[in-house]
Amino acid sequence: MDPQVAVIGAGGWGTALSCLLAQRFRQVTLWARRPDFAEELRQGRVNSVYLPGVRIPPQVRITADVEEALAGAWVVVLAVPAQHLRSVVRMLLPVLRKKGAGAAVAQTGTPPYFVNVAKGLERKTMLRMSQVLASELPAAWHGHIASLSGPNHAEEVGRFLPAAAVIGSPSAETAAILQHLFSTPRFRVYTTSDLAGVEYGGALKNVIALAAGISDGLQLGDNTRAALMTRGLAEMARLGLRLGARPETFAGLSGMGDLIVTCTSTHSRNARTGRAIGAGKRLEEVLAGTPMVVEGVETARAARELAARVGVEVPITEVVCRILFEGLPPSEGVGQLMERRFTQEAERNDWRS
Repeated sequence: MDPQVAVIGAGGWGTALSCLLAQRFRQVTLWARRPDFAEELRQGRVNSVYLPGVRIPPQVRITADVEEALAGAWVVVLAVPAQHLRSVVRMLLPVLRKKGAGAAVAQTGTPPYFVNVAKGLERKTMLRMSQVLASELPAAWHGHIASLSGPNHAEEVGRFLPAAAVIGSPSAETAAILQHLFSTPRFRVYTTSDLAGVEYGGALKNVIALAAGISDGLQLGDNTRAALMTRGLAEMARLGLRLGARPETFAGLSGMGDLIVTCTSTHSRNARTGRAIGAGKRLEEVLAGTPMVVEGVETARAARELAARVGVEVPITEVVCRILFEGLPPSEGVGQLMERRFTQEAERNDWRS
């Protein structure tokens, strides 16, 4: 049987990935939560809300029915916001276990591959996305869990502009299979066993992008943005390494690569949100004006608490949280960062503390 893929979540990234995967699979199913939205996508073949201007190929089947979406699925791409991943997996699991629902389970006795593409930390638990998956899926399925990350804006991937990504999985076999299935002449996929590094890089760079956006909103210039990005990368790595990630991962696509594009691109919703706050808008006002989830907001809370739990300094994340949630004026936040104690650029234990 030809492999089939189900993309769960019809936001911009889920839609772009369904277009991309349609180049590799004979059939891709895109699941939308709302039946009326699924019908709109079926009729117009364009996601005018989240990915305007990108034509959805005819081989992408669109549905709001979970059983239809998972029928025959050997790969399940989870393109839902980080804070909703757990509830979505709980919805999918009974269907995957149901006889005849998912070919990978019902016909072969093995689960599909689960590919998370959300970039965030779960607010209540501070868990990475693969950890959320592992806490909900049967233990025998854990070897089929992976995360895809990198400098990949949906607006460009959906138009097949050249891009690169990395798939992280502790299973080399899983990573290699997914690398083959996701790679196209316009989308180059690398692999790594450092799943923690891939996910911490993808999540924490959103917080740094909020800071860079705030700086831009204050019109502080290129030097300030560059300093925030550079020290932000050190902050991401410092926390990630304490939590089991490897340093080289933060120099790769899911670390430095994703940080660059998220802090500088006009497509970045995190940087855009930061710019609006730096220009004087309140967080609630900004979030109310966008239909898209700004993952860095809740991840900032989780990262702050996680860093406190493991005893790691995250000054940029701390100031972002004070600005977003405690009413600290953005200009004062910059002052707090600039007036921190003097130190070396890379202290002896800076990345290992």
